[in-house]
Amino acid sequence: MTALSAPDRLLAVLAAFDHQHPALSLTGISRRSGLTLTTAHRLVGALTDWGALERDPDGVYHVGLRLWEIAALAPRGLALRQIALPYLEDLYEATHENVQMAVRDGAEVVYIEWISGRSAVGVRIQVGARWPLHATGVGLALLAHGDPAFQEAYCSGPLAAFTPHTLTDGARLRRALAEVRRTGVAVSSRQVTDDALSVAAPVRGAGGAVVAAVSVVVPEHEAQVPALIPAVRLAARGISRALGWQPQTRPEPGT
Repeated sequence: MTALSAPDRLLAVLAAFDHQHPALSLTGISRRSGLTLTTAHRLVGALTDWGALERDPDGVYHVGLRLWEIAALAPRGLALRQIALPYLEDLYEATHENVQMAVRDGAEVVYIEWISGRSAVGVRIQVGARWPLHATGVGLALLAHGDPAFQEAYCSGPLAAFTPHTLTDGARLRRALAEVRRTGVAVSSRQVTDDALSVAAPVRGAGGAVVAAVSVVVPEHEAQVPALIPAVRLAARGISRALGWQPQTRPEPGT
């Protein structure tokens, strides 16, 4: 087995933290990173001195503010969120439901904003969370407008199931993506939890490429999809304009 390089070992320490493990002891970091306790101790010390990690009085480590400061520079993170937030707040005021925004990172969506609604729908999302593209409304909106070769590779690969309603058949997923392109919106019903439905629309950048997606998540049993679609489209369109997108003379699909 090839030994990890010094940068790889540092990244392994940081990768030990996730939403299920936001706080770790030194032993936990060693175990989750696959590094020896001695190596983990040395690297954790260096990262703590720099500010990437913080140690509480009990000796437990957390991700440090220095990483947050750097992450805030990501153009698809905080900067995009700041531009989008007024439109997301308007969408929340129009629906009083869960509102979210996500970008694509490889085969997953990463949520960069979440406004919690009044419903008790069992959503499993928080800012920074990741989910496979095929299982969420925002993911379907992003995948449908991705590179055709990437789409085909994704549809041909294994598709994880979270409920009996998750799209796990490549042919069905291809048809769903074609419908998203035809209508301009994605409707994902009970794919992650049995009680949730989401309506999503793509967000375009200045050049017209889809850079993000916005959605509303509601209880499936009371979802009024025809009423939600215009509100979600309006929010996505407003964010797109704020990013510099200029609508074509000919209306885009679903508008």
